[in-house]
Amino acid sequence: MTANQLASVLRHWLWRTVCAVSGGLTVTGRWRAAGGCVVVANHASHADTAALLAALPPAARPVFGAAADYWFEVPVRRFIATSLAGILPVRRSGDGGYAALLAAAGPALRAGRTVVIYPEGTRSTDGTVGEFRFGAIRLARDCGVPIVPVAVEGTADVLPKDGRYSPSPMRIYIGEPVDPGNVAPSQLRDQVIAMRAGAQVGDRYALAS
Repeated sequence: MTANQLASVLRHWLWRTVCAVSGGLTVTGRWRAAGGCVVVANHASHADTAALLAALPPAARPVFGAAADYWFEVPVRRFIATSLAGILPVRRSGDGGYAALLAAAGPALRAGRTVVIYPEGTRSTDGTVGEFRFGAIRLARDCGVPIVPVAVEGTADVLPKDGRYSPSPMRIYIGEPVDPGNVAPSQLRDQVIAMRAGAQVGDRYALAS
């Protein structure tokens, strides 16, 4: 087992335990991606990353593209980002935003890892899913990997933006891999919204510690 594989296993079990004591996590759908892929998910809470690390299989070796200025400028956040969450620093200001994303995520995708992107760009404050940006689709196209839409629900009740932690049930809905050449950001957004509304039919199981 490589260092990356071991880290993914440890993170998975750590956050699976955290989710279990934070109200529980239910996952609908099965992980069907093989090799590198880009996961696009809605974003309402920092708990989204914990829930996704618990829900995605360790074999996917997930890493997360996230803002370098937020996660890497404060020592405590940097420790969480590098040791506990597997966050790739991406600079979100200036004209080179996509180039920074490609530089950070490209090597992980070529190594067969899963890169999670929150295409809204920021956390929702009212529960609605914002417009999806094009960067995740462009990344998947340029790296020749599929996109997997994933819907997250209930995490804002656990850890709302600028709010306090409160245990509550969380849910993850995993969609089927799609060809990035045949999908638009609005279509991915619509699919995530539909999954959150329970439109997806699939295997459902609860994660326990």
